[in-house]
Amino acid sequence: MKLWSSRFEKNTAALTDELNASIGFDCRLYRQDILGSLAHCAMLRKTGIITGEDAEKIIRGLNEILADMVSGALTFGQDAEDVHMAIEGELTRRIGKAGGRLHTARSRNDQVALDLRLYLKEEITTIRTMALALLEALADIAAQNLDTVMPAYTHLQRAQPTTFAHVAMAYANMLRRDILRLEDCLERMDECPLGSGAATSTTYPIDRAFVAEALGFARVTQNSMDAVSDRDFSIELMSDLSILMMHLSRFSEEIILWCSWEFRFAELDDAYSTGSSIMPQKKNPDIAELVRGKTGRIYGDLITLLTVMKGLPLAYNKDMQEDKEPVFDACDTVKKCLPVFTDMLLTMKLLPENMRRAAAGGFINATDCADYLTKRGLPFREAYGVVGALVKACSREGKTLETLTLEEYRQVSPLFESDIFDAISLERCVGARRVPGGPAPESVLEQIAYIRSFISERTQD
Repeated sequence: MKLWSSRFEKNTAALTDELNASIGFDCRLYRQDILGSLAHCAMLRKTGIITGEDAEKIIRGLNEILADMVSGALTFGQDAEDVHMAIEGELTRRIGKAGGRLHTARSRNDQVALDLRLYLKEEITTIRTMALALLEALADIAAQNLDTVMPAYTHLQRAQPTTFAHVAMAYANMLRRDILRLEDCLERMDECPLGSGAATSTTYPIDRAFVAEALGFARVTQNSMDAVSDRDFSIELMSDLSILMMHLSRFSEEIILWCSWEFRFAELDDAYSTGSSIMPQKKNPDIAELVRGKTGRIYGDLITLLTVMKGLPLAYNKDMQEDKEPVFDACDTVKKCLPVFTDMLLTMKLLPENMRRAAAGGFINATDCADYLTKRGLPFREAYGVVGALVKACSREGKTLETLTLEEYRQVSPLFESDIFDAISLERCVGARRVPGGPAPESVLEQIAYIRSFISERTQD
């Protein structure tokens, strides 16, 4: 018998029950639901809404249910509509009438909003910790590769010389922003909705601040109708996770390219690769490909909830039951991807010789050659034209800027001197870019120090 069935003259259809039930996925909220009920019960006793005797029975019963669910001694079947009603029904079965007093001054609407916020606060903390571990790995890898020269690309064409450390710190800064977004999301999520009731709060003299403090919230929500119908916090989190996964997907694409025979900049450890069922020579970067692929899954979770919420009037609507599966899936997927991505990166073997060989081709020091002329008084646009002509001639004759003779340089401009060869050396090209954010070793060391300080501020406790 359903706890709300007294209004109805006949039972719901079996198909209705099947569609209506959420116990199959919201059962993971059992701990948050019980913690919320314990705080609510303590508040009801404090305000005199229920007696101390009933409160003790409820608290003892809830703790017993929690212990049984943690141990696996108690589970709920599909006949239980949702985790909230299942726990309340089990409590009443165990302690009698006192269990029916627990739901005084609250609704499932503010109860589920509370449970989901409690759950996602924990998920954000876990994901943030995983992201910080990846960020630390990137800082360590960068520190080990300050002089590992490689080409930087634009349009997937070799563009200018850089180092692997500089590339690693590019992704570190993406991840730093991801962590900041998670922290911002957590701050906005940190409001307790319990006490909002079904939509318009309650006539009982409840103490919402007491419950909020007991559950570790920074404050209470400011409007009861908004509190029970708000899923912005879930949407914001899935948006943040979508951006984070987009960054991992971009990095995965780089790794996939680097591991190809066309690039050969890196090789993944066997523990993070797979083979082919028919081609014995293959070593596939499947983990990177899966991370890239699962990014689309997170996008789908976000779009699901945005679509669910887009046309809902105030306040709670049953459509909102569809909020949990996508947000659970998004959190679960990100928590699977982050640790394995970190380990894959830490065990990846770089091939610096191949990186430098690629950097030596493609005229990626052409800009430095033009800068050489501008520093001798030639306007940049004229210098650009001179070097463009040199590159055209080199391409036609199978030469590079490094293999040209000084005489060939001076045929196009008398401003060239013997020091041009030092100016266009890859190490000099990288080392001269000392501006903040640049690839010169000292600049990258500053970037690493900044990231490590960022990490330290968040892990020192």
